[in-house]
Amino acid sequence: MADFRVTSMWLLYFINAFQSSITANLSAYVTSGFESHSLIPVMSVVSSVMSAATYMPLAKILNLWDRSIGFLLMAVFMVIGLVLSATCTNIAIYCASQVFYSIGFSGITFSIDVITADTSTLRDRGLAFAFTSSPYIITAFAGPAASEHFYAFNWRWAYGCFAIILPVIATPMFILLRYNRNKAERKGLLQKRQRSDRTLMQSIVFYIIEFDLLGVVLLAAGLVLFLLPFTIAGSTENDWKSASIITMLVIGVVCLVAFALAERFLAPVPFLQWDILTSRTVLGACLLDVSYQIAYYCWNGYFTSYLQVVYGQSITTAGYINSIFDVVSGVWLFGVGFLTRRTSRFRWLLFCAVPLYILGVGLMIYFRKPNWPVGYTIMCQVFIAFAGGTMIICQQVAVMAASDHNNVAGALAFLGVFGSMGGAVGSSISGAIWTHTLPDALKRLLPESAKADWQKIYESLDVQLSYPRGTMARHAISLAYAVAQSKMLIAGTAIMALSLVWMFVIKDIRLTKDVQTKGVLF
Repeated sequence: MADFRVTSMWLLYFINAFQSSITANLSAYVTSGFESHSLIPVMSVVSSVMSAATYMPLAKILNLWDRSIGFLLMAVFMVIGLVLSATCTNIAIYCASQVFYSIGFSGITFSIDVITADTSTLRDRGLAFAFTSSPYIITAFAGPAASEHFYAFNWRWAYGCFAIILPVIATPMFILLRYNRNKAERKGLLQKRQRSDRTLMQSIVFYIIEFDLLGVVLLAAGLVLFLLPFTIAGSTENDWKSASIITMLVIGVVCLVAFALAERFLAPVPFLQWDILTSRTVLGACLLDVSYQIAYYCWNGYFTSYLQVVYGQSITTAGYINSIFDVVSGVWLFGVGFLTRRTSRFRWLLFCAVPLYILGVGLMIYFRKPNWPVGYTIMCQVFIAFAGGTMIICQQVAVMAASDHNNVAGALAFLGVFGSMGGAVGSSISGAIWTHTLPDALKRLLPESAKADWQKIYESLDVQLSYPRGTMARHAISLAYAVAQSKMLIAGTAIMALSLVWMFVIKDIRLTKDVQTKGVLF
């Protein structure tokens, strides 16, 4: 049974990793097909915000009901997202599909992480997470090659085939979770939930309060409405004076203020379990994660497009370079897990990882020019992979080490909320720099023969690649990309520098064998 559980978890991670690797390389072409290449950060902002709003309710579902219900719900969300992506006819439907997909993807990953925590000791948890993440090593090679074939044949099948495969792979895991729960109830290890005497309306009100639906709506609406204007508004003064932009900013701020007030004074069951933040270790790990995610998403959204436009790389090769993080960190995670198990400490690894990550991102600023060979970018990606993989594991171990087992799901959810919000902010910064930099750079650098087409060039990766390498127009596009990416990397490096403070906030907790329970798979 244990082998079946481990195999099911690994296969789920493999399918998720394979699918995300394929679609990540196709996203720029899908949006370009709808003449909306510049909307990549917009989709990322909305998807990240909705994922952030999902973590805490999902953690409550996993604890209040059981692991299987939460897992099934997230699988349904992911399948809906994949089906919508495969059948979308415009950019609006594609954006909506990415929101459903992101919620489901993040939720399934979170559910598996909680189950992994259920079935491992604290000291071995780094190795356990390294094992569940190991499929990324394989999919980093298979995904980019598959994405190029899907693009040549029909990109819709990149989503459609996984809408069929995912339920097949997820069903055994759901059955196992239900079986283990029923087994625990029969043995008396878990008290069977009694049917309540509430009416339907009373149950609806109960769960609205229990899951703090008001807080979820206010947080999601506030973040989306506040962050999107920075991404979609152009560089002209008139854009910022438009009624729609001003309205979104004002309503977004009002929603965020209302969220804070409602959580403090109104919510019987707050969206965020603020008592968890009384631990400086949890607080430090969350702040480190939000800085890391902001820094990463500041530049990564347009990275594969940059590689194809500036260096003339194919979809496959650009995907390989973009997947360096998955390969290197996937292997290195086992080293991190072994070191934390061997030393029973994790903070010393952060002291090595944070400066290395800042170095890697900072060097990319210097090498973000078309005249530098692509090998220097690959070198920086290797630095980032070693450092980023270390930080991810150490953040997870830190919040779990500072919590008892009953609060592990809540602590991991808290980390997920901060990480997703960081991703949303980073994507918003990326979009703001893109919309305020690339159009002006294109207008300034393009030769006279191509200046009239700057809008088409801006909105479509296919149009950008249609200009042969070596021509004046292609060189101008490459220089414009370099200007935009350099500013994105400068922003990411500046924000990541805050992590030099956050790593000292985290306590150096000793990891022991008996701090938390093992084998509680309900």
